[in-house]
Amino acid sequence: MYLNKEKKQEIFGQYGKAQKTTDTGSAESQIALFSYRIKNLTEHVKKNRKDYVTTRSITRLVGKRRALLNYLYKIDVERYRAIIKALGLRK
Repeated sequence: MYLNKEKKQEIFGQYGKAQKTTDTGSAESQIALFSYRIKNLTEHVKKNRKDYVTTRSITRLVGKRRALLNYLYKIDVERYRAIIKALGLRK
């Protein structure tokens, strides 16, 4: 499986609010987790073009990530800019 417990802890530790592996609910850690899942599912869809269920799942994940980014932008622009820069979402 591409997303096991250790990988999740690594993502939460790297992008979490206080760099703790237990910080699973912050917007930054959720955005990072969604981005990781989107990247891996995109690679899958490149190999399996007719997998429409996965394509729909990617669309849903992108929408969830966008909603969290909008929320983060409303409450704290600096945290928004930091996560965008850390994940390389925009140039």
